Amino acid sequence: MPSEEFVRGMLYLSLTVVGVPGNASIILAFLLLLYQENRLHPADVIVLHLACVNLLVVGVRCLLETVASFYLAGVFGDVGCKAVIFVYRTSRSLSIWLTFILSAYQCVSIAPPGSRWASVRTLVAQYLGFVFFFLWLFNTCMSSGAILYSLSTKNASSPTDHGINVEFCSLSFPSKLSKDAIGAIQVGRDVVPMALMTLASLIILVFLYKHSQQVKGLRSSSGSRGSGGAEQRAAKAVVALVTLYVILYGVDNGLWVYTLTVRKTMASSLISDLRIFFSSLYAAVSPMVIIASNRKVNGRLRCAVHEKPVQEQATSISTM
Repeated sequence: MPSEEFVRGMLYLSLTVVGVPGNASIILAFLLLLYQENRLHPADVIVLHLACVNLLVVGVRCLLETVASFYLAGVFGDVGCKAVIFVYRTSRSLSIWLTFILSAYQCVSIAPPGSRWASVRTLVAQYLGFVFFFLWLFNTCMSSGAILYSLSTKNASSPTDHGINVEFCSLSFPSKLSKDAIGAIQVGRDVVPMALMTLASLIILVFLYKHSQQVKGLRSSSGSRGSGGAEQRAAKAVVALVTLYVILYGVDNGLWVYTLTVRKTMASSLISDLRIFFSSLYAAVSPMVIIASNRKVNGRLRCAVHEKPVQEQATSISTM
């Protein structure tokens, strides 16, 4: 096996090993919460949906890239390339938009009761299913170009100035105009939620800072002591998610712009491999941030881990 393919396979394997259990753990935690409490809050539903989409990103792209890199199965025929690239692009974009929806909902959730923003929060919670449906429909339509232009590399024609090499698959656009148009649409689709989510997160941070200053003033005037840990944890979680998002998808979109500007990108798949790695890295690493910062997820996972030894011990006692 060539060293290049071995390194590629190991990188995708590392994303699979981290991303699949992480997102599956979040899904399991919320399913346990739903079973125990028979309901989920809107923010919990958004996080659950985000984990499902991230699991789809890691499972469909990283796992299959690993399988193909180690020659375990030939999954990238013409139909396989169309399906994998379409599902990957749709789920990747959904991950971005759902992260924005989560930040926006948290932003309106800090509004005081009775305010206009509190009514917006109620409206969003009421029509959250329609929001999900619209996002799926919108991103599915935006990713339709993958079905038209993607082919297996072994079946692709000779390299052109308007093609993109993604190792096992290739995207062959009919003209430079179509390549630039689809590329610009994809960049815009990513940059818009990035800017909106950053704004929503900055509003949350400003509110948390003002709130901590008010609490600090009340404590100093009353002489009481306490901890602002909850506010600090929420601020750190928001900063971590936004920073992770901006860095990884910023690099991803920067590489995509480079791919669009160079004359020929069929000769090597290095740039495309880097793009897929950085965009999939968010889907693989973000569950760690959610597990560490979300008490509901953390608590349910701890209960699931602790209940298993107890059940095993009870079973052994009953069989004695």
